Amino acid sequence: MKTVFSPLHARRTVKTELDGGLLIEPHEKPSRAETILARVRNQALGEVLEPEEFGLEPIKRVHTADYVSFLETCWDEWVAAGKPGEAIPAVWAGRGMRHRLPKDIDGRLGYYSFAAETSITEGTWDAARASANVALTAQKLVAGGERAVFALCRPPGHHAHADLFGGYCFFNNAAITAQAFRDQGYQRVAILDVDFHHGNGTQAIFYNRSDVLTISLHGDPDLVFPHFLGFEDEIGEGDGEGYNLNLVYPPNTPYSTWSQGLETACRQIEAFRPTALVVALGVDTFEEDPISFFKLTSGDYLTLGKRIEQLGLPTVFTMEGGYDVEAIGVNAVNVMQGFEGKE
Repeated sequence: MKTVFSPLHARRTVKTELDGGLLIEPHEKPSRAETILARVRNQALGEVLEPEEFGLEPIKRVHTADYVSFLETCWDEWVAAGKPGEAIPAVWAGRGMRHRLPKDIDGRLGYYSFAAETSITEGTWDAARASANVALTAQKLVAGGERAVFALCRPPGHHAHADLFGGYCFFNNAAITAQAFRDQGYQRVAILDVDFHHGNGTQAIFYNRSDVLTISLHGDPDLVFPHFLGFEDEIGEGDGEGYNLNLVYPPNTPYSTWSQGLETACRQIEAFRPTALVVALGVDTFEEDPISFFKLTSGDYLTLGKRIEQLGLPTVFTMEGGYDVEAIGVNAVNVMQGFEGKE
């Protein structure tokens, strides 16, 4: 299986993340992608390609033009305002307040975000653009005849809404990939999100549409991020009613339980009869992940990959979460090897 990877991901080297009232070393850091890449090469998974440049139009098919423009200029505005640290949102339009775009950069950060853990730095724009190009290159390869391609995206994407960043995500790579398939004539596309956290951005982007089926297996949002989306009664609206499925699990869920949800998801995908599949691949479901509470083991990811392969669909894997850096390479590549029938 081919892997698409951009060295430009390292332009996003963040020093701070707000966690527990402290500014800590971020969980989402360059070593995540580098560890996965090393494992891809160690296991001879296949050719590693750098991405093509696709410009901003495929991104704007999913994200609003004003949001894209904000991300492009945010860091320069922050620096011009004399701010000494990394750009972290600190104010939002709460209940009873007006949702209008302020002129001040602090207000604009709040307008275009939904969480405070994700800071913006000098290289964020370059890395986010490169990550989208990684996903689009993988999509192009699959549309050109490859059975499956691994888009080793960093930063991840599934929390990004059409006009909101958060959860370490800026551009929604899975959604951009699915939309690219649709724009190239694929009649129905399914997105299967197996990250520990709910793919709130992906759900929101396609919530009123019937041409893209969105399914997410994740930890109970009553207990974990993103808290305000991801519940089982969210099934889509309007034309999208019945085309969104959330499968929610409590702490300490093992693969034997989680895989029942995977089977439900696969049956739903088969009934939908998509012409392409996008897998938002998070491996923060791992038993030792520092910010999650499921109990999957490294061997379970081989089984996961095998089950996805049985769907028989042209498939793009977009890399999402996974924060046990020691194990992330093994677990992510195990999915690909399981897909390819390797033990």
